[in-house]
Amino acid sequence: MNMLKTTLGAVLAMLLSGCLEVEQHPPWLHGQYAGKPDNRTSQVSFHNDKMAWSAAISNRSLRQNEYNRSSP
Repeated sequence: MNMLKTTLGAVLAMLLSGCLEVEQHPPWLHGQYAGKPDNRTSQVSFHNDKMAWSAAISNRSLRQNEYNRSSP
């Protein structure tokens, strides 16, 4: 009887494990993606000013150089 309960429990667990899978594909309507578009960093943080965003990235890259920060 104990073996029957164990086997039944294992079969039940295997059957239910297939029901827990979540749909991971984005919704498509009329051949186009129906989700929210992602905003670019220059649009959000720099009010769509690509030159200011590029300058900020360049300045950050220059500050990460150890040769410029250390004294000779």
